[in-house]
Amino acid sequence: MNILFICSRNQWRSPTAEALFRNYKGLSVRSAGTEPSAKTRVNAKLLEWADHVFVMEKRHKQRIEENFRDIILKNKIIVLDIPDDYQYMDEELISSLKTSVSHYLP
Repeated sequence: MNILFICSRNQWRSPTAEALFRNYKGLSVRSAGTEPSAKTRVNAKLLEWADHVFVMEKRHKQRIEENFRDIILKNKIIVLDIPDDYQYMDEELISSLKTSVSHYLP
């Protein structure tokens, strides 16, 4: 199963999620951002690769829908509602990610 995590700049939240779920058996995990300044910017190839797309906020989903409306996603975009209040690998962020994502995984 291919999982894509998306935040704004691909700096704290989505890389934390990628690191957290990277070693789960049966998962391939990547992360990206919606902003032009993102370390890895979301693109059509990543969206087509993903079986599940998790975004941290509603605005990330809106940007994807606006910029990639010609791409049919295999699965819906799941909004995690995790605000940009955390640093990379923050324990509270890790807890929120585990709680929000785990029931979607095998």
